Amino acid sequence: MNIFCLGLSHHTAGVSLRERFAVEEGKLGEALSALREEAALQEAVLLSTCNRVEVYGLASDPDAAALACADFLQRSAGIEAEFYRREQAEGARHLFRVVCGLDSMVVGETEILGQVKDAYAAALATGATGSTLNRLFQQAFRVAKQARSETGITRGAVSVGSVAVELAEKIFGDLTACRVLLLGAGEAGARVARSLQSRGVRGLIIANRTFDRAAELAAELGGMALHFDRWQSALTDVDIVISSTAARGHLLSAAELLPVLALRGDRPLFLVDLAVPRDFDPSLNEMEGVFLHDIDSLQAMAQRGMAARGREAERCEKLIDAQVQEFFEWALQRPSSAPVAARS
Repeated sequence: MNIFCLGLSHHTAGVSLRERFAVEEGKLGEALSALREEAALQEAVLLSTCNRVEVYGLASDPDAAALACADFLQRSAGIEAEFYRREQAEGARHLFRVVCGLDSMVVGETEILGQVKDAYAAALATGATGSTLNRLFQQAFRVAKQARSETGITRGAVSVGSVAVELAEKIFGDLTACRVLLLGAGEAGARVARSLQSRGVRGLIIANRTFDRAAELAAELGGMALHFDRWQSALTDVDIVISSTAARGHLLSAAELLPVLALRGDRPLFLVDLAVPRDFDPSLNEMEGVFLHDIDSLQAMAQRGMAARGREAERCEKLIDAQVQEFFEWALQRPSSAPVAARS
């Protein structure tokens, strides 16, 4: 049995190169069929995401097959690249680490598991897999489930956006009824707004000194634009305020917020201050019902989450080692004469 993985990822290639090699979802089956024929692959799965393009293959001559795969990918992309290659146990281990999120930009992220499942389903639908890769990928999905249930690899916020979402859920619980005010139309604030939307937030108001930019971002995110000189009037109706402006001096003081709180009743107000220098007076955090976090506190919490996931990653690696051994014990028990037929 000669399995291998060949590819490139965010570890080895910048986004400008990765995007050249990306395969459109609708063309994945067609590309996989052509790749199998050209590289004489008995079985194959082609994985293409924003962070990686990888071929998992089974071939009687893995050296020749890997070279043919590299040539095919480079011709399709119209550019040369350096590919990594993992064989046998290291190829299996690489796949298991990928699905567990250990090879991701953010350790423990879960989106990659669904992407690998989609790639495997596409290969299965076109008849590109057989008993070996079917076993390998099904075992990969089992180890990913085991890693999630037996370790804390996916737990703990590890980005400013995920920290903000975690804090918001602690304050409000269900976020579907929450309304968000975004001050400034920069990418930092927009990322946090998107993170909140991913967890159910529907109401979004964007205020920016350049109204056209606020309107543009509002259209992109499905919110509404507000003229910047009117943003304080929205404070009585929103639950979360994300601020990331280039203002000189504080945009909101305790004296300005006090009458707003009287109108809000007992509804909490969560302030996310991403600006440097800060947009909100730090003393706001001392006011009843106000929860204020600045960029330093959010980043510190994200770093603690990363450290915790790093410790859990060690536990995941041990689970993976055991699963790799199990897979190759299964492979060795198969009759050596049993062919693995390529499917048309």
